[in-house]
Amino acid sequence: MSAGVMTVAARWQPADGKLGEVLAIIAEMRPKSLAEPGCLGYEVYRGVDLQHQLLLLEHYSDAAALEAHKQSEHYQSLVIGRAVPLLAERQVEVLQAR
Repeated sequence: MSAGVMTVAARWQPADGKLGEVLAIIAEMRPKSLAEPGCLGYEVYRGVDLQHQLLLLEHYSDAAALEAHKQSEHYQSLVIGRAVPLLAERQVEVLQAR
């Protein structure tokens, strides 16, 4: 990764019975995020042993691109408005390449 690249590591655990809805939201969110000029990657992983555990790894060109993502209509409506209420647990870590 180039210096300055911002990586978001988001661990999501959907509430019981909500995994399918959360995966559908992510499927809708991913192409919209990848279409952003500063989005370098958007990967989704599902636990092998704990299949209701999700890891989203997102890469943005810089802090401004990450902020633009967080302010986007699709982030606000899909993630904040629809996905977060379906989660039992959410941990988000933001990392910067050096």
